[in-house]
Amino acid sequence: MTDTSLDIPYIADITLDRTSTTPLYQQISEPLTKLIMSGAVEPGRLIEDEVSLAQRLQVSRPTTRRALQELVNGGLLVRRRGVGTRVTPTHVHRQIGLTSLNDDLEAAGFETRTEVVYYQVQLADEDQAAKLACKVGDEIVTIERLRWINDTPLGIMHNTIPSHIAPSLTELSQKGLYRCLAERDVKMATGVQTIGARVANEREAKLLGIEVGSALMTIERTAYGVSGEVVEFGKHLYDATQYNVTIPLVAD
Repeated sequence: MTDTSLDIPYIADITLDRTSTTPLYQQISEPLTKLIMSGAVEPGRLIEDEVSLAQRLQVSRPTTRRALQELVNGGLLVRRRGVGTRVTPTHVHRQIGLTSLNDDLEAAGFETRTEVVYYQVQLADEDQAAKLACKVGDEIVTIERLRWINDTPLGIMHNTIPSHIAPSLTELSQKGLYRCLAERDVKMATGVQTIGARVANEREAKLLGIEVGSALMTIERTAYGVSGEVVEFGKHLYDATQYNVTIPLVAD
């Protein structure tokens, strides 16, 4: 159930010292940061918009825009088209492993759902054949899904899978990919994963409900079965304000 109180804009009690050498935008961003970090402003809470904030504090709109952007850059606020500027929801904090994101989210207590954006059976081109270690012209399935947590878009997941093990569209709408593969007796063994970052284009921003140019975490993964065959190749994009990864390190 959605807490409607989160939709009431939070009005921070901010006093500006115009004789101070501290820039005005910092005098706005710093108290907001303390309020959010202390938990005084709860995750998901709507924040007073930059126009209202500028009028109330009698400063320019670029000043309040920069102040709020400082918190966006720091991962404390997220701007979403149509819903305003809100305190960042609880982060998905995930340790690296050859596991299903959906299963990890459910185990962490998140409510999840998956929207299949497209599901296409096709013949592998040279690039796809190289990624799946199959022949050009072999039948494959390409899938794009939008993963949600607690009614908020989290990531766009694109997977390429050999057609003979590919789950149906209906199955993928109800369960995670790796659970579907396990039900087909496909056993995962190893994987290679590359993590990167870039900014969202117009289509990605629209799907994730974020601003164009917002930070995205990118993950490319090739997963192998017990016999060394490629099970799937994935290219995933995550809203960087909600998702981070833990990599265990061991001393030599």
